[in-house]
Amino acid sequence: MIDGFGNPGDEAMRTYHPLIFPGPPCPRPGGGRRSAQASAGFTLLELLIVLVIIGLLAGLVGPRLLERLDSSKVTTTQTQIRELRTALDTLRLDIGRYPTTEEGLALLVSAPTDPQLRAQWRGPYLEDALPDDAWGHPFNYAYSGTGNPPFSLYSYGPEGKPSADGTANKEIGILPKE
Repeated sequence: MIDGFGNPGDEAMRTYHPLIFPGPPCPRPGGGRRSAQASAGFTLLELLIVLVIIGLLAGLVGPRLLERLDSSKVTTTQTQIRELRTALDTLRLDIGRYPTTEEGLALLVSAPTDPQLRAQWRGPYLEDALPDDAWGHPFNYAYSGTGNPPFSLYSYGPEGKPSADGTANKEIGILPKE
């Protein structure tokens, strides 16, 4: 049957388009047709296979990402130490000396109590507050008065403290002279 525009009607479409209107269902081994609800989803086996593949990928990629995270924390801490050293050098140019161990790195952000040094102090020498290392631990500073530079400025690394048994720790920075 043809409609008023020269197009075949519904009945004619059924005969001309077998993919759209396939006709009677093919017989299935279990008998009958599969309902739309039964074919709308994944089987348990398909889901388990996908989960196993995701688990394998996570097992291969995860450790590499964690290695990158650790190396980026070391790089961040090394950069912070270079910035602190530059600030300490600028402080020395202004007041004529590095901070003592007792004054510590706090002298970079707050003026000294000595009136003579306070007049020469042109800080703060850091834009923000005194930073912690990449693991959230404070930096260690000690003034020795000898060597180049005459101070040590370092981080204990992920542990945040010296090793208890005296073995080498993963200190990062300008380490104390032994």
